[in-house]
Amino acid sequence: MGHLHLVLNGWAEAPKTNGRMAIDLAREALQATQNDSGTLANAAAVLANFGEDIGAMMALVDRALAINPSFARGWMLSGLLRGFDGQHDLSIELIETAVRLSPRDRMGQPLSAIGAAYFFKHRFDEAAANLLVAIQDNPGFSLCYRTLAACYAHMGRLDEARAIVTRLRAISPEVVPSILSYRNPEDRELLLSGLRLAAGEST
Repeated sequence: MGHLHLVLNGWAEAPKTNGRMAIDLAREALQATQNDSGTLANAAAVLANFGEDIGAMMALVDRALAINPSFARGWMLSGLLRGFDGQHDLSIELIETAVRLSPRDRMGQPLSAIGAAYFFKHRFDEAAANLLVAIQDNPGFSLCYRTLAACYAHMGRLDEARAIVTRLRAISPEVVPSILSYRNPEDRELLLSGLRLAAGEST
């Protein structure tokens, strides 16, 4: 997962190299075990982020949950991958299941994913509310800032969008991410057009 986070946050000096290493390690982990729920879910998340078949990756997480139905992180990653696939209502439902199973965990990642789901549903007020709390809980996670900046831009709150971009640039050199995990072209364009507006670029 370490190589994935380097790429997602824009910290990798050689993103393609880190991406290849992340994919290789995830595949090696899957070859080593087929019955460990954590390994299955984490490997699926890594491979999904780097463009592997989303249906196959969701099936891997489903297998992890069949092995351990109380695996909160598995429900979280299942929701995340459904979000990648454009199933945003189901994404929210699954992530909320993860939160109920493990309510004492840090909320940054779940709220970031829920905020993204609301963003892609064009429910920008709810998206912003979740993303703001996610940033408070995990101020070093650049994806929250990107989604929130795009959200504010689409709401017409350009000054706030640009302020978020400024905060983003303090933790990451990338405003527009080097990889986009969302498979739905409309979702991808909603995020990218919002980021371009927030960064003061022409759409």
